[in-house]
Amino acid sequence: MLSANELVSVGTFQVLKLPLGFIRVLEWLFSIFAFATCGGYSGQLWVSVDCQLDKASSNLSIGIDFAYPFRLHQVSFEAPLCEGRRRERLFLIGDYTSSAEFFVTIAVFAFLYSFMATIVYIFFQNKYRENNRGPLIDFIVTVVFSFMWLVSSSAWAKALSDIKVATDPDEVQELMSACKVMTNKCGSVQGPRWSGLNTSVVFGFLNFVLWAGNIWFVFKETGWHKGGPARYAGAPPEKQAETINQQQPYNQGSFDQSGGYSAQGDQEQVSEYSPVGGPTSYSNQM
Repeated sequence: MLSANELVSVGTFQVLKLPLGFIRVLEWLFSIFAFATCGGYSGQLWVSVDCQLDKASSNLSIGIDFAYPFRLHQVSFEAPLCEGRRRERLFLIGDYTSSAEFFVTIAVFAFLYSFMATIVYIFFQNKYRENNRGPLIDFIVTVVFSFMWLVSSSAWAKALSDIKVATDPDEVQELMSACKVMTNKCGSVQGPRWSGLNTSVVFGFLNFVLWAGNIWFVFKETGWHKGGPARYAGAPPEKQAETINQQQPYNQGSFDQSGGYSAQGDQEQVSEYSPVGGPTSYSNQM
């Protein structure tokens, strides 16, 4: 086992300057922001009921609290009936647990994978590039996460829109029996703040852009992108030579376009003046 100092010494931190490593770090950070802004949200709204015929029954500050995972149908509150001291227990409408938890789950798993991938890039780069299995798995996981980010962000954006409607103070007032009586006055004191949840949707789609953009850089590490050299490297020398000759045919007996003669013509010219092929008529004259 290598110690921490030895790991740091052998780590190739230069990979973080490349798009592959740099985008992985951004994915790690943005996934944290995505699940933190969604999973850590808690909101509150206030409504008021002013009973005109029975002022003692009025309640001008009815607080309703809700939070992640947004099981609104389990959020209850009490409102006056404006009939003596009687009160009614009401519940909000809707259950958006599936969309919220799905979004947070994808963000958590993306955080874990991007963190582990960054560690592999830095400290185990040789193992990662040893064969095509590492880049291939990385490529498939990146494609899957890109798709999951798109689906989860879209579902969460739709759920957030429905949550805003269900927790709108005007909608909540319609659930109260006292607000249906014309003589009573109901109003909105304060609505929920949506900045945190709006930010989570933005980070969700930003994560989709990051993961989708990183597909190309991960693909470049696979054998599919490096198909030509990979095929030659795995073939025997005879097969490599045959493949190269097929792709680059060369005719030794042909003339080139510059007007020079071929190697076959050179041999014929040399043989004309060789001792073996020399003229016999000259020796007979001597």
